[in-house]
Amino acid sequence: MSAFDVDPTQATSPDFNRRAFVGFTAAATAGVGMAARGLAEPSSPMGRTHPPVVPENDPAILAENVELTVGSAKISAYAARPRQAGPATPSVVVVMHVWGVDTSIRDVVRRFAKAGIAAIAPDLYARFGSPNGDGSTDSAPFRAVAKQLDRAQYVADIRAAAAWLAAASPSTKTGILGFCMGGRLALLTAIDTGRQFAAVFPFYGSLEGVTPDALEIPVCGSYGARDTSIPAAGVRAFAAALQVPNDIRIYDDAGHAFFDDQRASYVADASADAWTRTLAFLEKYAGAPAP
Repeated sequence: MSAFDVDPTQATSPDFNRRAFVGFTAAATAGVGMAARGLAEPSSPMGRTHPPVVPENDPAILAENVELTVGSAKISAYAARPRQAGPATPSVVVVMHVWGVDTSIRDVVRRFAKAGIAAIAPDLYARFGSPNGDGSTDSAPFRAVAKQLDRAQYVADIRAAAAWLAAASPSTKTGILGFCMGGRLALLTAIDTGRQFAAVFPFYGSLEGVTPDALEIPVCGSYGARDTSIPAAGVRAFAAALQVPNDIRIYDDAGHAFFDDQRASYVADASADAWTRTLAFLEKYAGAPAP
């Protein structure tokens, strides 16, 4: 099955056990400064449509829709940064899941900003007239658009997003993170851009076509043992083959899209732990935000 054929609503096995997780760590993450500011898990009902974890009018952040120039084209992106961001504020490019830059992705961007990290999510579907992913339940139209993505083009779009972050904070170190389809695109972009990014964070991103020893930057990956589209054995093999510092974790009670708190695939304990690990890994490799 091609990575773009994965239906995130149908990629979780009902068979599982409730152990917390199986971890594979070649280089332990250090520090919890960001994690303490990272809203590890909200208390509002999750796993279905709900109000944002971090609203757009949160006084601690600045959230906005921006336009990126990529060659002769203009594409949209959603960005947020701490209101007190400075020249060295760490940053991350968030690569969208198959649903596009939807409610869930925009909230993630704001959650990073609330944690002291500037973030941006470029709309990789901007050229294709994709439907709006907010509240969508049928992934078929989005998967059809995803198949039109060209590797050179989405790498250029992601690099333009990183350049936007650098223009705002010239001394920033930038990570690249992606969910579902975006997890794989983040890994491939990390390969194609060498050491432009400080670290890469695939959340249940397919490993199809991803060569572990081609990665030159640290990897923090989060996967689910119940994910029928990405076998755990393949994730273990990928982790064993990495030649860079890494923290790859497989959560026994989680399936595909376990971090998407707007959908039934959401798993609270796996989501909370993955968020805390992500923030700690960013702190280690991109630097802590200014107090």
